[in-house]
Amino acid sequence: MQVDTKDPQRLPEATPELLRELAPVYERIAHVMPEAEWAVHAPYVARINELKRERNAVILAHNYQTPDIFYGVADVTGDSLGLAQKAAEVEGDVIVQCGVHFMAESSKILAPEKTVLLPDMDAGCSLAEGITGADVRLLKEKYPGVPVVVYVNTSAEVKAEADICCTSSNAVEVVESLGTDRVIFAPDKYLGQWVANQTRVEVILYEGSCEVHERFTGEEIEAFRRQHPGIHVLAHPECPQDVLQAADYVGSTSGMIRHLDDTQARQVVMITECSMSDNVSVEHPDKDFVRPCNLCPHMQRITLPKILSALENMAPEVHVDASVIEDARQSLDRMLEVRRRPVAA
Repeated sequence: MQVDTKDPQRLPEATPELLRELAPVYERIAHVMPEAEWAVHAPYVARINELKRERNAVILAHNYQTPDIFYGVADVTGDSLGLAQKAAEVEGDVIVQCGVHFMAESSKILAPEKTVLLPDMDAGCSLAEGITGADVRLLKEKYPGVPVVVYVNTSAEVKAEADICCTSSNAVEVVESLGTDRVIFAPDKYLGQWVANQTRVEVILYEGSCEVHERFTGEEIEAFRRQHPGIHVLAHPECPQDVLQAADYVGSTSGMIRHLDDTQARQVVMITECSMSDNVSVEHPDKDFVRPCNLCPHMQRITLPKILSALENMAPEVHVDASVIEDARQSLDRMLEVRRRPVAA
């Protein structure tokens, strides 16, 4: 079956046989996707999975990807840290990164021998675009000797200038691993402030933010509580401080998922990119998810037709200069090493 990915109107018909073959996939996501919509996606899912085998490819999908991608074609799913870890471990010749550009760069840094494809090269990130390597060098000049921790939501150039990377799931652990009284933390000011509230280390902040998470407000959280008495609020630490103070739980996307396994709350709201609620609700059918619909415009650029086109054409391919890879990899490896250290009794 060949798909004309250049003309979205010329899709192959979803035959009864194909729908029966993919029924186990659709059964998982039926409560968040109408049958008519699945009938459009199913031929792409079938062809992409076929091409993965032909290309010896692995698809890595972030938690913010839509359910058709997350459950239909992804081989590895997770937050930024989980995908970074798996990029260095997965077998296969090709990695298709279903996320944004900095994630694809991280995969290339950790697995330079593999071909890394990003289905849409315009899938960027307001955090990554808000800081450059030159900005980091200026920070180091202003605060000589102070180690620089950069969020993984940054370009390879920025990672190469840093001492160590972190994600929202290990930021506090990374900051404290350096054994210093002060650190520079960039670029997310909200995550940095949250880290500062969790540690005695002085955190010097950079003025960056996520265009999705900064739109949430504490007033919205209070409105949710008025409309849904007893609702359990989970918030991502990239949100403003008034949101985090109003939440019942604050943590990374993977942390939120683990927390849902533990909480007895029947109704929940996840204050983060709203596609994640659809994905998580599949694994938690006992919970009622209230969905605040703040979508990441960059994550939404990744679609099944674009994934298929990337595999058909082996493009767009992500490249990182060899001179940058070595230093950037050190920052990522140091982060991953912190994660591997045994916890003291």
